[in-house]
Amino acid sequence: MKKLFFLLATCFLSVSALYAEIITADVVIFGGSSAAVSAAVQVKRMGKTAVIVMPERHIGGMTVSGLGQTDSGDKRVIGGLAREFYHRVWLYYQDEKAWVWEPKPKTFPGMDNQTQTMWVFEPSAAEKVMEGFIAEYDIPVYRGERLDRENGVVKEGNCLKSITTWSGLTFAGKIFLDATYEGDLLDAAGISFTVGRENNAQYGETLNGIQTDNAVYHQFAGPVDPYMEPGNPESGFLPGLNRDAGGQDGDADRKVQAYCYRLCMTRVPENRIPFEKPEDYEEEDYELLFRDIEAGQTKFFHPSRVPNRKTDTNNNGAVSSDYIGMNYDYPETCYERRDEILINHIRWQKGFLWTMANHPRVPEELRREFSQWGLAKDEFTDTDNWPEQLYVREGRRMVSGFVETENHLRSILPVPDPVGMGSYNMDSHNVQRYVATDEDGRAVVRNEGDVQVSPGGAYPVSYRALVPKKEECSNLLVPVCVSCTHIAYGSIRMEPVFMILGQSAATAAVLSLEAGISPADLPYDQLEERLRLDGQVLERP
Repeated sequence: MKKLFFLLATCFLSVSALYAEIITADVVIFGGSSAAVSAAVQVKRMGKTAVIVMPERHIGGMTVSGLGQTDSGDKRVIGGLAREFYHRVWLYYQDEKAWVWEPKPKTFPGMDNQTQTMWVFEPSAAEKVMEGFIAEYDIPVYRGERLDRENGVVKEGNCLKSITTWSGLTFAGKIFLDATYEGDLLDAAGISFTVGRENNAQYGETLNGIQTDNAVYHQFAGPVDPYMEPGNPESGFLPGLNRDAGGQDGDADRKVQAYCYRLCMTRVPENRIPFEKPEDYEEEDYELLFRDIEAGQTKFFHPSRVPNRKTDTNNNGAVSSDYIGMNYDYPETCYERRDEILINHIRWQKGFLWTMANHPRVPEELRREFSQWGLAKDEFTDTDNWPEQLYVREGRRMVSGFVETENHLRSILPVPDPVGMGSYNMDSHNVQRYVATDEDGRAVVRNEGDVQVSPGGAYPVSYRALVPKKEECSNLLVPVCVSCTHIAYGSIRMEPVFMILGQSAATAAVLSLEAGISPADLPYDQLEERLRLDGQVLERP
């Protein structure tokens, strides 16, 4: 019955789209990430029209969804609208009224009064700033609009003409931007992409592919038995374990680094919601956690401080908020399956938090510590104090005529036509759990895939990594799922970089419209001149 209802609903949406109003703009931006906001603002500043079409309800992506401890790297290379965003956050916190749960301090970690920027913030503060941009520039935003990925993308030859959403709305534009974390529009438009990890040999890298030797962070505290009944292989493996790593170090696979929700938590009693036990809680899902605790683990989550005695809470330790191995199909699957994955991630994280605060197999001292925490009552108020946006650390990655690699980030190879800078570590979270053999010949559980290596300083991101092959699509730009390898994306995938690339992509879009050419044919010197005029940083200080 459910399948029949879905088929009928799909037919209805497809038919209704034929009669829907067509909404037009010079630049149509699909996705609600921070890159979408900076792109739309830049289009409007350059005198053209823009529209944002997004499956989400809250605009700003992870920047407004709990990632308040900015992964900034070298802040000197963050310019343009990205720096303006962090300046507006600083302005927001200059108001005494912004400090509800603590007095306004003279200084705060992440507050730079000299440059008038602030790099740590509450989700609600970031959303106010993002919505301020949208209101100031009168940008039409269509929320909750899922792309009809099967039949809703119309092309004439290599030119994208329109996109249609599930509700039947059609958006026609001269140039399109895919600003999603997943890369849904680029896929629906027939553009080449990859998912997962490349073989090291493919691009002459050292940190790509399977990584067992480099996975030294977020590991188990000691030997952890992998069997349902400890010591008995006949009892089978615990949930979520692979028999082995799937190959040798450096080998390719299609597995994706773990996702999680970045929670905003507090210990302020008046603003704290205690952790609740999920209705479908399964104790065996946390057996690895119990065994890791018994092995001596002391790290379980990372609550980075943000204003008003709140946190940006991230994964930390071998078993934490990352739901390792449970997202492999997410980048390419349908919306319905993604919804299931979202629910499973919420169930896992809620169960993890409740377990740490309440379960008798957790030592009393740890339970007492965790019980002091809870979800912030005044954050994410329309989604039960839980972020709407799952932290999709990596989805599809476009494959264009230029692929940015580890060697470009390390300055071993030159980067052509830079349009922005990155600088953060090449950072991949764990990808899988597998059964290994330790030095004593015992079967033990290991995490695999965590890599945290500095590129050695700031590096440029190429315009060519934002532009598809012209024969595939002549009028689409991709500022989030850029053309790069898995390990290069580990550094590029930071929110300030997405804002930078969103602005640069929008600049290229408008200049191409004015010249009557494809973005692939835009002379770089014209683009560079405008980017510098707008404050973008294009080389290492």
